Amino acid sequence: MEAPDKAKYYDHEEIDVTPIREIAQEVLSEVSRVIVGYGEILQQLFIALLVNGHVLLEGVPGLGKTVMAKTFAKTLGISFRRIQFTPDLLPADITGTKIFDQNEGAFVLQRGPLFANMVLADEINRAAPKTQSALLEAMAERQITIEGQTLILEKPFIVVATENPVEMEGTYPLPEAQVDRFLFKLWLDYPDQDEEVEIMRRQISGESPSVDPITAGEEILAAQKIMNLVYIDDRILKYVRDIILKTRNHPQIALGCGPRASLTLMKSAKARAAILGRSYVTPDDVRALIVPALNHRILLKPEAELEGLDSQSVLKSIVEEIPVPI
Repeated sequence: MEAPDKAKYYDHEEIDVTPIREIAQEVLSEVSRVIVGYGEILQQLFIALLVNGHVLLEGVPGLGKTVMAKTFAKTLGISFRRIQFTPDLLPADITGTKIFDQNEGAFVLQRGPLFANMVLADEINRAAPKTQSALLEAMAERQITIEGQTLILEKPFIVVATENPVEMEGTYPLPEAQVDRFLFKLWLDYPDQDEEVEIMRRQISGESPSVDPITAGEEILAAQKIMNLVYIDDRILKYVRDIILKTRNHPQIALGCGPRASLTLMKSAKARAAILGRSYVTPDDVRALIVPALNHRILLKPEAELEGLDSQSVLKSIVEEIPVPI
């Protein structure tokens, strides 16, 4: 679909989104020195950063999910911590706890790995639900409570969680309340034929490029403020509304999207527009993010799954059904 004429969707005081576009281009270009392919996934990670949201990456082991998150954080110039989720991981292992310091003669706080700008929750669905739910306060409130003491997390704060397909041995389904806290759920597929060859070629040559920080936390926070000023017309808001309402009365969906999904789609569309150098949102911005923003927020009816349908295919059919505002 061609981008609509500016006059159709823009009648507001223009803002300069050039800093966001330039930072996004430089960051994505730098990350691509290490990561082969996955350009769209990387763009959506940057969108989540602008929206101050969290991302759930799903894919079989060995696709580079961990390397992607680590490289992305290094390029952004922000602090990074990795948590390997295992069945014996306890909530205190990720939030931290108070220990007795003999020199001080008092209990002091030992901060856990959640105290970082970007936290990689690796193989999150290999831990028991109790530990998975320990992330909820940090993800939702950007704070952690340890033995009655509430600590505010440093901004920006984003959780990038990876999970293996639920059918694999030793995995647990994530609680619905936690899944809904993720802005996007993204699938990492196998690389295509040319990308597979490029991965092997880099290994043969011994090529192991490192990345340099392109930006910093302060610039990211400033970019988030600019992104909030991106204009979105009422017609686009009604388009988002119609999509969400359709998920609630679709014959193949048992449980549709709630109001949080509307806000997610609206804010993500504004971030995408800014990354592409526009100070206003078009329907294309919304359409491009419907599947990653909504696929984990709907529950299909059993008969739909028996017919071989999944959330992606149902959402794509909804995109075609809802008229584009013009």
